[in-house]
Amino acid sequence: MDSWKINSYFRQNVKDIKQQTANILVTGGTGFLGAYILKELVQRKIAVKAIKRDTAKIPAYIDPQILNKVEWVSGDILDVTSLEEALQGIDTVIHSAAIVSFAKKERRNMYQVNVEGTANVVNMALQTGVRRLVHISSVAALGRKKESSTVDETAKWEDNKNNTHYAISKFRAELEAWRGFAEGLEGVVLNPATILGYGNWNEGSCAIFKNVYKEFGWYTNGINGFSDVEDVANAAVMLAGSSITEERFIVCNDNWRFRHLLNTMADAFGKKQPAREASPLISGIAWRLERLRSFFTGGKPLITKESAKVANSETLFDGSKLARSLPGFEYRSLEETIRNACNAYRSAC
Repeated sequence: MDSWKINSYFRQNVKDIKQQTANILVTGGTGFLGAYILKELVQRKIAVKAIKRDTAKIPAYIDPQILNKVEWVSGDILDVTSLEEALQGIDTVIHSAAIVSFAKKERRNMYQVNVEGTANVVNMALQTGVRRLVHISSVAALGRKKESSTVDETAKWEDNKNNTHYAISKFRAELEAWRGFAEGLEGVVLNPATILGYGNWNEGSCAIFKNVYKEFGWYTNGINGFSDVEDVANAAVMLAGSSITEERFIVCNDNWRFRHLLNTMADAFGKKQPAREASPLISGIAWRLERLRSFFTGGKPLITKESAKVANSETLFDGSKLARSLPGFEYRSLEETIRNACNAYRSAC
C-alpha cells in the first residue's frame, strides 16, 4: 500500500476510534500493560474510565498528568456489583486485568482472577449492553510444544506438561471471551508475547531489567517471543476502534534467545553481560533451592519450576498478521525497546 494511503487510513482510523469508543472502560489499568493502554487512549484524546481496586496504586512510571485525565472508579472484576456499576453506559471494554505468576502459592488466586474475573467481565458486558470487547490474553494461551516450533494464530491448544498454570489460566479465560463473542459481543483476542518496557522493575517481566542491572551472572539459551509494551497498547486501542471481530492477533516484535536479550540489556545499561549458562540441569537445581529459600523466608522465589521451563524452551511466535490487518501499525525494533527502557530505568535509579 502507498505511504499516503496508509497515512490516510491511519488518520481515519483514529477518527473512527474517537467516535466509536467515546465510552470506554479499561480493566487492569493500574497494571503494567493497562497503564500504557490508558496512556495511549489519553494521548489520542479518548475519554476513558478505569477500574481501580481500593488497595491498588496508580503507576508511578506513567506521567501523572496523563493518568489524572482518566476517570478512576472503585471496583474489582471479582465483585460483580461494582463491575456492573462501572459498565453502565460503556460501549467498549479493553480487558487487561490479570495475574501473571509462576509461583505455586499464588496459583489459586491467579485462576480466580484470570478465569472467574474474565467470566464476570463477559457476563456483565452482555448484561449492560456493551458492544465490543478487546480481551488481552497471552501467547501462553496458545500452548507450548516440547519441540522447537513457530506459533501463529492458527495454533490449537493442546493439554501437555509443557504448559504452565499461567498458560492454562489464560487459555480458560480466552474460552470465556470466545463465549461472549458467541453470545453477541463484538471483539477480538490479543495475544502478546513477553512484554518489555519501562515499568515497575520489581514485578513481572520488568524484573528482567533489574536482574541485568544488578549484573545477575546467569543466562539460558532458550528462545522466546518479546513485545514492546507501547506497541501492545497501540494495537489494543486500534483494535478497540476497528470493525474486525471474532479474530485473534499475536503481538510479537521479534523472537530472541534469552542470552541475546540479556546481553543487549547489559550493553544498554553499561553492565557486565551474564557469562554462566543455566542449563536445564542447573536451572532444575536453582528452582529447588529457591523453593527451599522462600519456604524459610516467606519471600517470593526468584525462579520457579515453571519459569525455568519457559527460560529453557524454544518457542517462536509469528506476529505478522497484526501488521497486515492494521495499516499504519508498525512494530518497533527490540533494540529500540530495550534502549529506551534501559535509559528510563537508569534515570529513575
